[in-house]
Amino acid sequence: MSATEIAKLHFSAAIEEAEAGGLGHDSVCRSMLGLIVSRYLESRSVSDVQSELRFVADNCDPDADFMFMRP
Repeated sequence: MSATEIAKLHFSAAIEEAEAGGLGHDSVCRSMLGLIVSRYLESRSVSDVQSELRFVADNCDPDADFMFMRP
């Protein structure tokens, strides 16, 4: 099982559990993001974590091509 498959499995389970408990998925996403950032900061610098988050934010539009993609 790949890291992505493991993450998807646990993420889906957390979303399902939150929704079953009457919580919105936004709160789970926000909480997980906070946990991820905290874990990153255990082994990476603040600027490195910021760079990682900036890259994800800059490339989160599913309808946009990546800068390195050519038509």
